[in-house]
Amino acid sequence: MQQTRHDTGWRGMTISDQLARHARTTPDVAAYRFAGTGRSYAEVEDRVTRLAAVLTGWGVRHGDRVAVLALNGLEVVECFLAAARIGAIAVPVNFRLAPAEVAYVLADSGARVLVVDAATAATAQQAGPPEHVLVVGSEYEAALAAADPTPVEHEVGDTDAAFLMYTSGTTGRPKGAVLTHRNLLMHAFSHITHLGWAPDDRVTLYGAPLFHIAAVAGMLPNLLLGGTFVVTRSGAFDPAETLDEIVAEQVSSCFFVPAAWQAIVDVPDLPARDLSRLRRISWGAAPASTTLLQRMLDLFPQAELVTAFGQTECSPVTCFLRGPDAVRKIGSVGTPMLNVEVRVVDEAMRDVPQGEVGEIVYRSPMVMREYWGKPAETAAAFAGGWFHSGDLVRQDEEGYFYVVDRKKDMIISGGENIYCAEVEDVLAAHPGVAEVALIGVPDDRWGEAPLAVLAARDPAAPPTAAELTAWCRDRMAHYKCPREFHVVDALPRNPSGKVLKTDLRASHTP
Repeated sequence: MQQTRHDTGWRGMTISDQLARHARTTPDVAAYRFAGTGRSYAEVEDRVTRLAAVLTGWGVRHGDRVAVLALNGLEVVECFLAAARIGAIAVPVNFRLAPAEVAYVLADSGARVLVVDAATAATAQQAGPPEHVLVVGSEYEAALAAADPTPVEHEVGDTDAAFLMYTSGTTGRPKGAVLTHRNLLMHAFSHITHLGWAPDDRVTLYGAPLFHIAAVAGMLPNLLLGGTFVVTRSGAFDPAETLDEIVAEQVSSCFFVPAAWQAIVDVPDLPARDLSRLRRISWGAAPASTTLLQRMLDLFPQAELVTAFGQTECSPVTCFLRGPDAVRKIGSVGTPMLNVEVRVVDEAMRDVPQGEVGEIVYRSPMVMREYWGKPAETAAAFAGGWFHSGDLVRQDEEGYFYVVDRKKDMIISGGENIYCAEVEDVLAAHPGVAEVALIGVPDDRWGEAPLAVLAARDPAAPPTAAELTAWCRDRMAHYKCPREFHVVDALPRNPSGKVLKTDLRASHTP
C-alpha cells in the first residue's frame, strides 16, 4: 500500500479500517445481507476499494462531501465506507424529501458527488444535482468494474468527520450534525460493552432507512465484531414479511421504531414462529407507550427488551434500559450509557432537585463536533459546556430517567405545565386508541389548551369524546385532560417514526 504520512495525527482507526481488518482475517464471513442475498467482507472490501478509486478519480478529496439519495441497499453501505476510506464525508439524504428539500441539503452540504438509484433519480434531477452523479445499477457496476482494485491508504484521522447527518427537521430547516469517526466508533465500543454482546450476537437487523442515524450507527457494532448486518427493504412496512426475514436470516438482535413494533405484535401468528435465536429486541427514535412495551415483553419472553434513547447529535444513544429493568422500570429510558455524562438542569443551567423536571444535557466523546456551517446554532447547543438535548426529563430515586416531553412541545395551560408524553401514555392505554398525539392550541381563557389527535383501533367505531374524557379524568389531574379529541386515519410521521406535530398544529389549530 501507498502510505503518505507517519505523524501522530494519523494513528486512530476509522470506520473503513474495520472493514479492511475483517477482509484480511475473516474474508468469507457475510458482512451484509439484503433481500436474501449478501456479500462477504472480502467482496465488500474489493468493491469499496474500487468505489474509492472512482471518487478520487473525480477529484473527491479529504473533507469533500459525498451525498447518497437512494433506497436501502448494499450499494448505500458501500458508498458510506468508500467515502470514509478517502476521508470524504458521507451525506445520507432522506429519499422521501421533495426536490426542493433535497436541493437544500445538497446546497447546504456542498456535496460534490451524488449517488442515486432508479427510484430517486427524477427527484435528484429536479433538485439540481452536483457535477458528478452515479446511478446505482448498471452504471454503478460498470464504474466499479473499470476502477483500479489496488488498495491505497489515505490520510484519514479518527477525529475527521465521517458523516453529515441532517436532523429530521420537524421544525424549520434541518441542521447537519457533523459526526466524526471517533464519535461513531466510540459509540459502537460503548454499545457493545454496555449491552454485553456475546459471541453468538452475530446477526443484527435494523428496521430503519440507511439515511437515519439508527441504521448508520446500528451497523457499526457488527462491523467491529465481524458479524453480519441485515439491511431491510425500503417501502411499505410488512410486519409478517419482516418476521419471516428475522427467522430466515437467523437474526439475534433487531431494532424497530415503536410504530413498527406495534404492527409486529399485532401479527396473528407471531407466537407460532420460531424466534428462538432472537436474543435482543430494541426500540427507539420515537416514544413508545407502556401498553406496547408490555405486549413486547409478553410476546418475546426469550429476548431481552432494550430501550435506546438519544438523538442524532449524540451518535445517537445516550441511555439504555435493559434486562429486568425493562419490567421493573417500564416507561423509563434507563440510565446513561458507558462514556456518557448527564445532568438535569433548568434554564439557568442549575441542577434541578431529583424528581423534578428539567432539560437533560450531555458530555460525551460521542457528541457531535458541530452543526455544519452554523456556528451560532452550535454555540447555543453547547452553551455552558454541555450539549443541550431539548428533552425534558425527571430522574427517580434510583437514577433512572423518564422523558416527559420535548422542550418545544410542552404545553402551558393556565400557568400549569402539561407534558405531552404523560397524557399520550394514558390515552394510548385506552383499548379503542391505536395511536395518539397531544398538541397545544390557543385558548382564550387558559392561553393554551391540550388537544388530542388520535387514530382508532376500529375506525368504524372510534371512542367518543365523553368516553375518552372520563378515561383521562380517572387517571390524571383534570387540567391535563384534553379539551378536544380529533380522530384521524393515521398520524403523520417522519421516516424515523416521530409524529410531525408541526403538521398536526397546522391542520388542527383554528
